Amino acid sequence: MAVRRLNHAVLYVSDLGRVVDFYRYALGLEVRTEIPGRAAFLRAPESANDHDLGLFEVGDAARPQGPYVGLYHLAWEVGTLAELAEVRARLAERGALVGASDHRVSKSLYAKDPSGIEFEVMWRVPAENWEQEMRAGDMIAPLDLERELARWGDRVTGAAAGSVT
Repeated sequence: MAVRRLNHAVLYVSDLGRVVDFYRYALGLEVRTEIPGRAAFLRAPESANDHDLGLFEVGDAARPQGPYVGLYHLAWEVGTLAELAEVRARLAERGALVGASDHRVSKSLYAKDPSGIEFEVMWRVPAENWEQEMRAGDMIAPLDLERELARWGDRVTGAAAGSVT
């Protein structure tokens, strides 16, 4: 039996209310259940999951600096490049955007939530174009989102297009 996809992620955070507000605003997640001051469970609109993100408050626990063993980041998928551009604007508004990369098969933004936890928001290139895209250059290049919007338009991909993985 093979694993099909990630069902949900759970994070320890420093300030539950601030982090819930951030994910609601930046990614449009909805609060499903909340235990005030202790935990919250959020879900993406139209998700089939009970929750996609669980958050547990730990207060001002020490945060390691630089690379360390443990989770590096989570990747959230959007269906269109226009949605990626909208998320970019929200992340920039909150001062959370820390990078943007063209990975050929995906177009990615990187951000940090109020607890300093890094995450990615990405759009998948249509699977039938992956081989061609991988021959187009380095697998990590600067993202020119406006150029990609002009190139791919409002193409819907990934889960938004019905992919089960």
